[in-house]
Amino acid sequence: MKKISIFVSVLFFVAFNAKTQSVVWPPESIKALTSEWTGERTPDGRPKVSDNLLERLKKLSMEEVWGALNAKGYENQFENFASTFENGWQIIHPEKAMTGRVVTAQFMPLRKDFDNYIQEQAKKEGTKTPVTNYAPIIKLSDSDVYVADSFGKMADGTLIGDNLGNAIYKAGKRGIIFNGSVRDVEGLSEIEGFNGWIRGSDPSAIKQMMIASVNAPIRIGRVTVLPGDVVLAKSTGVTFIPAQFVNEVVISGEYTHLRDQFSFFCMKTKKFEYINEAFTVDMEVYEKAFQEWLDQYPNLPMTKKELSDYQEGLKAKKAAQKASAPTR
Repeated sequence: MKKISIFVSVLFFVAFNAKTQSVVWPPESIKALTSEWTGERTPDGRPKVSDNLLERLKKLSMEEVWGALNAKGYENQFENFASTFENGWQIIHPEKAMTGRVVTAQFMPLRKDFDNYIQEQAKKEGTKTPVTNYAPIIKLSDSDVYVADSFGKMADGTLIGDNLGNAIYKAGKRGIIFNGSVRDVEGLSEIEGFNGWIRGSDPSAIKQMMIASVNAPIRIGRVTVLPGDVVLAKSTGVTFIPAQFVNEVVISGEYTHLRDQFSFFCMKTKKFEYINEAFTVDMEVYEKAFQEWLDQYPNLPMTKKELSDYQEGLKAKKAAQKASAPTR
């Protein structure tokens, strides 16, 4: 029995390691990696969050999204690369927000023996070879954002120019997020609809670099990014949202925004006295007024059913917290 157990363990170890050696992660590996997502998936196995949610997400602030994720225990989802020693993102069109489903790519400094393995493995997987910086682009589909970690390399680290930029936009109708550089920013800026968050630009061409994986987990600054994550990119930075939370994050953010709008309305109209960052009114009165205001609100960002379900969920959560609170 012990020998059988050891044999099974060895087989599992070999099978596991065979999967981890993929250049382009196969659908079954991506599905296992993102198993908390239960909805529709793209043909390559990534979670397929709806275009409707992607569009609604654009209207939320980073603080609204960050707050919802932080409450879930996901505290490392935002990056702006701004610190004493770093200069932040260079954004091609900072006035425009971008959302989309993530396709990932990991670049590394060229090492010949490793690159030889990558090229041979890619042939076995049926990936078009030789595997170059074009490999992630052929995996893009509509509403995808190409996200790459190229270890912040500037000179000779330019992953794309305007030719590949056009190919990216044609495939995904979105843009890029690179921990690295690009060339021909002027040309990229002229691609209508295309946007990009990059670390910088350089006129040189890419060299002495290799691609190690496509649609595997990567790191962008302080964020671990998975294929199929949804990204919200704005002038203040980028947030990567696990697919299983996008619906709740969007509705939570929209609801928070509505509550803020009601507070501003109350201050402006002096509906309730506001002293020391709080309204001097009984909470039940305030909530009743908020609900009446909501009933008259034109063009709610969510459906009435989504709003009702979310509010019922909040009530249930508060009731559970009250019930579990220690009695004095």
